[in-house]
Amino acid sequence: MTKKTRLLLRLLCPALILLLLLPAARADDTLPYDCYNYDHWNNILYTPAPYVPSGSLAGTDYTFRGEPVGAFRTPQDLCVSPDGSLYLADTGNNRVVVFSPDMKTVTNIITGFEENGVAQSFSSPSGVAVSESRRLYIADSQNHRIVILNPDGSFYRYVRDPRSEVLDENYVFTPLKVSVDYADRVYCVAQNMFQGIMVFTAEGDFTGFFGTISVKISLWEKFWRKVSTKEERSKQQLFIPTEFTGIDVDEEGFVYASNKDTDGIQAVRRLNPRGEDVIRRGARENLGGDLVFGSLGNYSGPSQIVDVVYRDHGIYSLLDARRGRVFTYDHEGSLLYIFGGLGTQSGTFRTPAAIEHVGSLLLVLDSQQACVNLFSETEYGSLINRAVALRFSGDEAQAVDLWQQVLRLDENNELANAGIGKAYLSAGDNERALTYLRRGMNRAYYSVAFKRWRNEILRDNIGWVLTAAVVLAALLAVFLRVVRPKLREKKKAKGGTPA
Repeated sequence: MTKKTRLLLRLLCPALILLLLLPAARADDTLPYDCYNYDHWNNILYTPAPYVPSGSLAGTDYTFRGEPVGAFRTPQDLCVSPDGSLYLADTGNNRVVVFSPDMKTVTNIITGFEENGVAQSFSSPSGVAVSESRRLYIADSQNHRIVILNPDGSFYRYVRDPRSEVLDENYVFTPLKVSVDYADRVYCVAQNMFQGIMVFTAEGDFTGFFGTISVKISLWEKFWRKVSTKEERSKQQLFIPTEFTGIDVDEEGFVYASNKDTDGIQAVRRLNPRGEDVIRRGARENLGGDLVFGSLGNYSGPSQIVDVVYRDHGIYSLLDARRGRVFTYDHEGSLLYIFGGLGTQSGTFRTPAAIEHVGSLLLVLDSQQACVNLFSETEYGSLINRAVALRFSGDEAQAVDLWQQVLRLDENNELANAGIGKAYLSAGDNERALTYLRRGMNRAYYSVAFKRWRNEILRDNIGWVLTAAVVLAALLAVFLRVVRPKLREKKKAKGGTPA
């Protein structure tokens, strides 16, 4: 090695070490936000963008009956009706704005209704939902009621003044979010209601709470609360159930509910008709958004999930107000992808408040910017969504090609490797399943594949194994009965007897 070569290596080595220590660059630096996921060891891996900004809806861009719609003011919720129309709760303007399915026109602005010939108006409507029968449910917050309107806009019924032994006598009903299932049961997230989601019958009668989340208290905390004085206890943290923030109902009647979680582990529930959480939490057992976060500044602390939307085929997305992220999971609790961020650029948010979907589009409502941000799926996002949908429907084999295409775009995608491994496992190709499940770091399915592969090897070679066992047994018998006695006799003969 020449002197010049040694000098060049000395100069290059520190630079190479520095490059290895630097974090990976974004997959797409043209976007105003990061797109990433986590590997098995909870390291951040930047990925291609699953969704990209594709426009926004602002009131100033529309007219209705020849008049300007005007800017929205602190909108809080949005929903999609069965016919594809988009309903937006324009809270600050005390109205509900209705968009056509293609979102190119405003088809209606609902500012009130008539009840027995008397005009009624809204006061800070903060939640909207549309039933399968196309009735409109409006959480008329400051009027302390839920208003139900017929498809033609006429008044149908109120849900208000709930009375029950489980409610305080002076309880004031202030609905914030509302949803409805196929049986027209009404689910409501109410202000300062920590006992759970309030449930009403189709006739508007309060039946109780749904999906109550109990906060666990450690033995140490219980001890200190026992020995503390009354004044000290008043200053301690109140151990009350967690407050829900958003609700959505899937086609089977299961309720997806997001909540203000305190530990960053589980911020969404899938509640069955009995109110029991039956959601699957995945290998990492984490449904709370970001796994890694800082301890300083605006980005510190766990994700603050403010809404959830169910997107068909077991896929659902959570909206994080703390960092402006959208987290998407499959029916097994696997984190599919993450995108979004805070800011003022197109595709970022100031105060994200609600999330919805229209076909392949994702819609995020920004309360402070007073607009709806639209996001279109990329090839990467579409491949993942379609592959997960096929697996959800039981078409494992058809999903393999899609997962292979995902790996061509993102070679480190553990989900794609695990998806291929699961498909081979279902098809009975256990050896290939082992390879991909190992790459996907899926221990549970790898164990299943290994057991099946081991049994398969034993079954295919059982004849040879039994033959070998018989031969070994025969050789051992010959050795014990014939060879060993002869060896003993020879040993005695060599030793002889003393004179």
